[in-house]
Parts: sequence; C-alpha cells; structure tokens
Amino acid sequence: MPTARAYAIDSPTGSFYPTTITRREPGPTEVLFDIKYAGICHSDIHTARGEWGPVNYPLVPGHELAGIVTQIGSQVTKFKVGDRVGVGCYVDSCGHCDICLGGQEQFCREAIYTYNGIGRDGLPTAGGYSTSFTGEERYILRIPDAIPLDAGAPLLCAGITTYAPLKKWGATPGKRVAVVGMGGLGHVGVQIAAALGAEVAVISQTRSKEADGRRFGASEYYALDEPGTLKKLRRSFDLMLSTVAAESDLDALLGCLKINAVFVDVGLPATPVSLLMQSLTGGNRVLAGSQLAGIDETQEMLDFCAEHGIAAQIETISGDQINEAYDKVVKSQVRYRYVIDTATI
Repeated sequence: MPTARAYAIDSPTGSFYPTTITRREPGPTEVLFDIKYAGICHSDIHTARGEWGPVNYPLVPGHELAGIVTQIGSQVTKFKVGDRVGVGCYVDSCGHCDICLGGQEQFCREAIYTYNGIGRDGLPTAGGYSTSFTGEERYILRIPDAIPLDAGAPLLCAGITTYAPLKKWGATPGKRVAVVGMGGLGHVGVQIAAALGAEVAVISQTRSKEADGRRFGASEYYALDEPGTLKKLRRSFDLMLSTVAAESDLDALLGCLKINAVFVDVGLPATPVSLLMQSLTGGNRVLAGSQLAGIDETQEMLDFCAEHGIAAQIETISGDQINEAYDKVVKSQVRYRYVIDTATI
C-alpha cells in the first residue's frame, strides 16, 4: 500500500504534527496522484476544532488538492500519468440516485467527503495536508494548463462555492452584483462575477482591501464601518453573495436588494441568524443558500477560470506553519488564501 507524509491533529484543542498515512493502491477505476499544493479553507478550521460536529481524530484535513497523476487503474480513461488534477470537497457518491443523475452529487445521501468521512474501504478519509491521494476518476478534476497548481488549488472549494450561485442566480451583463466580504471566498467571487459580465460591488468591513477589490474587477467598493453605508445602498442590487461567516445585520443587507432580487449565503455563520420576514416580503426578495456543485459544473468552473485568467491570490506556507496559519485565518490576517507546499511535509 502506498504511504504518504501528512500533517494531522488529534483533538479540537490540539496542534498539527507530522505523521505518515496509508493510501489505497489504485483500483481499476482509481487514480493515484502526488499532491503538490493544498489550500487551507476556513471549513478545515471549523472541522479540526470540533465546531461543526463529531470528528474522526486523528484528522488530516484539506479539500483543495492539486497535483500530478502518478498511477492509474486498468479501466481509467479520463486521465493518464503526468496529468494535472485536483480534488475538492467530496470524493464519492452513489452515482445512480436522482440527485447524482441530476448533477448534484454533493447532496447525495451516500456522498463521501474528502476528509472526516468513511470511504468505500470502511476507513476514515484523509485530506490534502499530505503528499499523495487515491480517488475514483469520476470525482477527480482536470486542472487546465493555464491555471498554476498553487493558485488553482483553492478553486476546488472557493472557486466552485462562488461560481455556482453567481451563475445560477444571474450574475450577467446589466446586473448589479454585490459580494459581501472579500476574504478567501469573496476575492474569488469578485473575479468570477466580473468575468461573467456583471457590474460588481464589494461590501467589506473597512476600506483596507479597496485597491485589491478594484484590481479583482469591482467597480464599486463600500465599507460597513462608515456610517450610513447600507442605508445609502437600499434597493441597489440584483444579486448579493454573502461570503461572511461572522454575524451580520441580515435585515439591513436584504434592504440593499432591488425588488425581486436574490441574496445568497455561502459564508455559513456558526450561529443561528434571524430576520424580519418583511425584509423578504417587502420586495418579493429571495433568501437562498448554496453549497458547492456537481463534478461536471466544477470542471466547467475550472475551464471558465482558465479562460478568464482567474485564480486565488495565495500565501504559500510550509507544513510546520499550519497551526500559525489557522490562527491568522480566524483573525482575517491572510490575503487571501493559505496554500501548503506539500514538498515541505
């Protein structure tokens, strides 16, 4: 069985440490690839610290994997040795239910997540904070040559998390789109919304990221720490995409929507939110959520990003910096996504 170097954590209050894990020898329809880069998502932190429910410790997180194929199974037709590939948040599903056949495998009742799940072999799944990965070819993505592997890794989560709702809810030419929060998700969402042809605004806490927001494609930038900002923006936007995990004034944000407009949350606040229903009924507004997308749409996103020169802005770190990086992400001290160089693991 192939082995891989990895970084794991043993408890919600523990620290990451180097270890060795076992990967499967590729079966007939499986691919083994060397992970070159792995992004750090805030979801990794929530999971590792036990904030989202039970955890199978020791845990090796990471669902933004990018690397190079080293071995394929006898029936693999999608990839060859040397191909540039990636893996996102899930690695398997039943493949035959209505949900899977409808192209939304992420919601399959039998979906298997990249880490903190149980694989077909009955063993806990281990993610991308490691040097190799074995997975079913159906759930592995091709990373186009135009996308650098390091800056492309975060697209496997941050890219599809923002692309899917922006596309579904109509971020198109002639539409005004606001991206709320410009962190690891938001800075990719701004790029995608602009590439889709929408007129893009950023709503952030301060103006500290204004130059970046405009560089990413925003034509407007608003700061919440300036009195009256949301009042000034009432009935301004056709679509708002919230990437903020912290508590926010949802009623005030909903007031920034035009009539018949849509507010989509992908930030997943950790605590329950409340709102006045009149904030919706008073303008025929829609409050929606979105979670990832199917494999085919994820590949579509990667191809779209390659065509439009979209990638994450990253800070590359070594394995022994993961603990420090987690603390900095929580404090919003990263611009905009940490990526682990797995050669350092």
